[in-house]
Amino acid sequence: MRSGPVSDSPTATASRSVNRSGPLRSVDRPEAVVPSTGLLGRPLVTCLPAPRILPLVLVAWLVVGATADAQTRGTLRGRVTDDIGAPQTPATVTLVSLDTEVERPAVTEEDGTFVFGGLRPGPYVVRVEEAGFLPYVSDTITLEPGGTPSVAIVLQLSTPPTFPPPPPERQPDYIPVPNRWKLRYPATSRYPAGIEGQDPFVDPGTVNPYRQSPLKGDVPVIGDDIFFVLKTIVETPFEYRKVPTIGGVSTDRPDTEAFFGEGEQWATLPTVLASVELFKGDTSFKPRDWAIRVTPAINLNYNVFRERNNLNASPEEGVTRRRGDIALEEAFGEIKLFDVSSNYDFVSVRAGIQPFTSDFRGFLFRDINLGVRTFGNWGSNRNQWNVAYFDQLEKETNSELNILERREQKVFIANWYRQDMFVPGYTVTASFHWSRDENPKLFFDENGFLARPSPIGVVAPHDVESFYAGFGGDGHWGRLNISHQFYQAWGRDDLNGIAGQEVDINAQFAAVEASVDKDWWRLKGTLVWASGDDDPLDEEARGFDSIFDNPNIIGGPFSFWNREGLRLSQTFVGLVGRESILPSLRTSKAEGQANFVNPGVLIYNLGWDAIWTQKLRSFANVSYLQFDKTEVLQILLFQSEIDKAIGIDTSIGFEYRPWLNDNVIIQTGVSVFTPSQGFENILTSDTLYTPFAVLTLTY
Repeated sequence: MRSGPVSDSPTATASRSVNRSGPLRSVDRPEAVVPSTGLLGRPLVTCLPAPRILPLVLVAWLVVGATADAQTRGTLRGRVTDDIGAPQTPATVTLVSLDTEVERPAVTEEDGTFVFGGLRPGPYVVRVEEAGFLPYVSDTITLEPGGTPSVAIVLQLSTPPTFPPPPPERQPDYIPVPNRWKLRYPATSRYPAGIEGQDPFVDPGTVNPYRQSPLKGDVPVIGDDIFFVLKTIVETPFEYRKVPTIGGVSTDRPDTEAFFGEGEQWATLPTVLASVELFKGDTSFKPRDWAIRVTPAINLNYNVFRERNNLNASPEEGVTRRRGDIALEEAFGEIKLFDVSSNYDFVSVRAGIQPFTSDFRGFLFRDINLGVRTFGNWGSNRNQWNVAYFDQLEKETNSELNILERREQKVFIANWYRQDMFVPGYTVTASFHWSRDENPKLFFDENGFLARPSPIGVVAPHDVESFYAGFGGDGHWGRLNISHQFYQAWGRDDLNGIAGQEVDINAQFAAVEASVDKDWWRLKGTLVWASGDDDPLDEEARGFDSIFDNPNIIGGPFSFWNREGLRLSQTFVGLVGRESILPSLRTSKAEGQANFVNPGVLIYNLGWDAIWTQKLRSFANVSYLQFDKTEVLQILLFQSEIDKAIGIDTSIGFEYRPWLNDNVIIQTGVSVFTPSQGFENILTSDTLYTPFAVLTLTY
């Protein structure tokens, strides 16, 4: 670093003046100098005249003085940095002599260093004033003759720097754990503190449904991929109903009407299912390698009627029934045959007593029965398919649980589902069904009533073979939710009891439900049509009937028409079976044969579903029902005219989940049926109703 110029001393100025005078010339002094000798013969010194010697003496004095002054001066060095050690450049450093108060500035180099040279001994201070920093003044620095002290200057910011807050500590994306099956739920709360009973992420207890347990498939029981699942379901319905009830003629009530008596009834049918399953697999999005499941069931059946001859064919059995049944509802094995692609597409087969639903809503076949089913997918699960063959088992009359006796009815089903068809979120299905129900002899149910063939018209064993081609869809088109299904049925009944002859089947079924969601509620409209037979005595059966339906539509279990089985007066057949919407005129849905000579039905429904809280939902439905054709009823009941209007079915139901899961579900509701002219013509004009409650416990 260059310091400022040092002021010229008077001595130096005089020296330069002498040099400018130039050398002495002899022409100015012509006299010759003659050496002389003294007494000892030595030469005598001859003194020069004063004008010559004075300049020489002055030069010698200046040289000696300058050398002595240079030996007493010192140098001050230093470096200027900020508080993190970064050099400050350019920065102006001012050196102040405390003796003379003379200030001398310097500018720092690139590395922040500076040098003050040629300083007289004495006290000094260093001062630095830079924008953005606090003023700096050093302590007194005493410079000794010839000294070279050094000073380190650290400047402090005038205002503290503002830095963004450090990012929150990030949890690692992956934390190795010794056993991946022992993962715990996070210790976070779904709801604000202080709200008790609504936080599923709690410390697991003995019966806590979120506790990891080898009994419900949370951790392997053998190796790293074999799991065990124990599932128990206890379903307890309580039901009081008023329905048309045939009056049992008896001596204890001689004034009873011939056809209808007191229709009040109540029943409870608790059922316990205990499912045990062992399977080999890895993760939920991959198909299982194999599985074995066994589900025994226990049913208790208690009914109280006001009329005899309804619970049992013999009036001696009274008006109450109490019985229990044990059955094997599920017993199957499943194995994956092979993979179709690297995207977890596969082909598997399942054999044994197994559940199966052949369409979105259970219009044609929803049952648990003995069969073999091959199923799989392709196209990254966008396409799914089933090919199933069932050898139907008999059902117990009152509980409708399976009996280990073959019914002589064979069912074949093939269907295909395609996701995101036409628009994302909309799935279509195409299906083919075949059913052959052979009835070589009379079959009576557990209560002593004739179940096959139907005890109407020509009563003789006969076979029914039917085919169904179906197309349906379920999903949404934008905001519009839509679900629809169509079936065309054909086949042969070699001796229909009503027609009294062999008939060819040609019947249709169609249903569509459209709905729109608005925040917490859904408004929906539904139309259901099952074709009826307008000429029951010809060779064509045009009334639609299913294989084993259990549809979820027009209110499902909350609907009076769907929930209650209504018997047809003067016959031993049902107008509509329990958990069915088709007026098929069977003896029962579970044990009777399909009958394609029936009146059919047309249903208009308006529904409103609402989610009030995380625990409470409600379902409200109003349906208007009418027969598609009434000629069959006119012939059976020997009436010349029967109106098509059946009546209005109004229902409201609630579903309550106190623990925010499916471990405890309480369903309750009431449905009311207001008869119209057609129902009055064949049964009664009384208003019918049923309040009910169902408690379902699952573990």
